[in-house]
Amino acid sequence: MTYSLNWDLDSIFSGGVHSPALTKKITTLLSELTDLDQAAKATEMPIAGLADFIAQLQKTAAGVAQVSVFATALQSDDITNEAVKPLLDQTQQLQVRVDTIQKGLQRRLSQLSETDFHHLLEAPQLGVIAFNLTEMRQLGQTLLPADQEHLISQLNLDGLHAWSSHYDSLVSQVTVPFHRPDGTPITLSAGQADNQLLGNPDVAYRSELLPAWEAAWTDKQALFADNLNHLAGSRLTDYAAHGIDDVLQQPLMLNRLSRKTLDTIWQVVTAHKQPLLAYLDRKAALMGKSQAGWQDVEAPLHLGNQKPRQFTYDQAATFIIKQFGAFSPKMAELAKYAFDHHWIEAEDRPNKQPGGYMESLPETGESRIFLTFTGSVNDAATIAHELGHAFHSRVMTDLPYFRQNYAMNVAETASTFAEMIVADANVAEAKTPAEKLMLLDAKMVNPLAMFLNIHARYLFETRFYEQRKQGVLTPSALNTLMLQAQEEAFDHRLSSYSPHFWASKGHFYIDDVPFYNFPYTFGYLFSLGLYAKAQTTKHFESAYIALLRDTANMSTEALAQKHLGVDLTQPEFWEAGTALIEKDVAEFMRLSRDF
Repeated sequence: MTYSLNWDLDSIFSGGVHSPALTKKITTLLSELTDLDQAAKATEMPIAGLADFIAQLQKTAAGVAQVSVFATALQSDDITNEAVKPLLDQTQQLQVRVDTIQKGLQRRLSQLSETDFHHLLEAPQLGVIAFNLTEMRQLGQTLLPADQEHLISQLNLDGLHAWSSHYDSLVSQVTVPFHRPDGTPITLSAGQADNQLLGNPDVAYRSELLPAWEAAWTDKQALFADNLNHLAGSRLTDYAAHGIDDVLQQPLMLNRLSRKTLDTIWQVVTAHKQPLLAYLDRKAALMGKSQAGWQDVEAPLHLGNQKPRQFTYDQAATFIIKQFGAFSPKMAELAKYAFDHHWIEAEDRPNKQPGGYMESLPETGESRIFLTFTGSVNDAATIAHELGHAFHSRVMTDLPYFRQNYAMNVAETASTFAEMIVADANVAEAKTPAEKLMLLDAKMVNPLAMFLNIHARYLFETRFYEQRKQGVLTPSALNTLMLQAQEEAFDHRLSSYSPHFWASKGHFYIDDVPFYNFPYTFGYLFSLGLYAKAQTTKHFESAYIALLRDTANMSTEALAQKHLGVDLTQPEFWEAGTALIEKDVAEFMRLSRDF
């Protein structure tokens, strides 16, 4: 079977930026938003009318999301395409109008009496989103007067949202001039250099690329510092206006997670880092180094004449579909459909946005997946990861739009679960001890990221936001803050770090999800528990889907209690997951004694 490396965007709106279908859709959305605006201004609204209003708001919000995903995809496809910028601006304005109307709904819900609110939830189409409406009712009590909320939303178009978009513009200008170890000059885009820095199997190549990578970001560090400072300043100003002093209050609320659970996770991570650090030391020795450097942590291990396993794109697709099927026929069906219908953009070419993601198209029940495939085992795992997200969204397509609004932490559960299926299958199919060792090494990329890299990001971001309250930070101060966070997270065990990671990692510049870090660690550890359950539970598929369908219907702690019978505020559940990691580390250490 031959699969396309490029995604199909025309089936969403044919014709790109200038699509007539897109223009028509935006016109329809503007009309719907105008009607919703007018309805929202009514002083009184009967319960039946309010139920209809909520139904229409969900429909329109889904339409705006559909357009927004399309615009984002066009930008990711070619970050040098200037014609996309006006469309992105237009979609942001549409989203601001949706957010403003939704805040008005939150305020109206908060003003209902308990009797009227319960009467509202009895409406046939609203019972299924009772939890979501209760959340909105609670949020309505924290809102400023409507005119002030509207002004903040409008200012964010040229504030928080603008600085987030501006980051993409800056990244498009980053190039990395570099000489290969044989002296051949080459110029890499930011995305290409990132892939090569973390994924090239040649130790010398990576070692020489890291200084060039840092130099490229140093060249533009003042611009990125301005960007990050103003984005954070815009967010902090919003927080202050709403009486929020704790920078984690909003991220925790968005993830439906308690501070106690988050603190427990980091306590467990800190207590169980040493096996991973010992693994890194052994990996460095196998590379012929006394210490691993930043560029070695995620790099594939190359042992003698045994080359790392490589996949063609078609081989990766076939392998993923097969392995998904062993756990869930419906996951395999979704994966095959995604490959067959060109949901995935995987081509390795210049001018693509760095990184990878999955976005859901709520009106059509589809997804689009973006990444750059270079043939490594980790690239295949990334495809599986994003398909896990797509499966999560797919099993919820029959639910109302508000009920599909699951948080990032539980989103990372489904993706990591899918990734582990493929990683374990790779290890199981190893033909020699050397190949098994290299595949175990590839599998260790995830726990290394979740326990060490993500922890560094979390430490940096919490400290940065606290210091940003006092004023802007210079590039030098940001470099110091990042270096300190990396050294602490990695327990000073690396020979080199990436002090400009605050500039090169786009997650720090995302506007709609603050603290785009700890949900990854949560999702990874939570998925370990699910993965263990999958291997011992009959009819796991139905139980798994039931959990996924509940992810936007209760708090994270309630979700775990209902479907797994565990208390997330206690360390026992999380430590059970670390035991699986330590088992892989022990196997790696045992096998590596012979090399």
